[in-house]
Amino acid sequence: MQRIAVVGPCGAGKSTLARRLGARTGLPVTHLDALFWLPGWKESRPEEFDAKLTVVAAGERWIIEGNYARTLPVRLARADAVIIVDAPRVTCVWRAFTRAVKNLGRVRPDLAPGCPEKIDLNFLWWAWRHHAEQLDKVHAALAGAPVANPARTVIHLRSARDARALMRRLTADSPTRAP
Repeated sequence: MQRIAVVGPCGAGKSTLARRLGARTGLPVTHLDALFWLPGWKESRPEEFDAKLTVVAAGERWIIEGNYARTLPVRLARADAVIIVDAPRVTCVWRAFTRAVKNLGRVRPDLAPGCPEKIDLNFLWWAWRHHAEQLDKVHAALAGAPVANPARTVIHLRSARDARALMRRLTADSPTRAP
């Protein structure tokens, strides 16, 4: 696995998993929230965001983590592994809330500079309402995505136990670091 797309709903654990995978594999990790947001929680213009993502996705080695369903085709076309992090809705919203409380006022490593964590009840409500829709978009994009690597692996993680098992499997396998 040299190009890994980590996808799934808000609060599912994508960022944490991506950081752990990056530490284990040596692959550079890109968080889409860090590409999308500008200081002060201002949104990038679509063409600016797309240009940044295109540069990252063109690389030979990466982990790209995040939602942004509109950009799934770019990532999926190049990924040789797709990890779907699919925690239950209640778990996702709870994690998003506790993450906001824990990091309140600080910039998380998966966000752009100048975007301190805040508790946003509208975001939590959106995450609750659109949980299943986010997963449906991932599956639809996978079904229609061209595959650069016919041996592309799709891994579906439904729990923290599944994520731990994946990390154990990676540890047991030969290292995937580049020379």
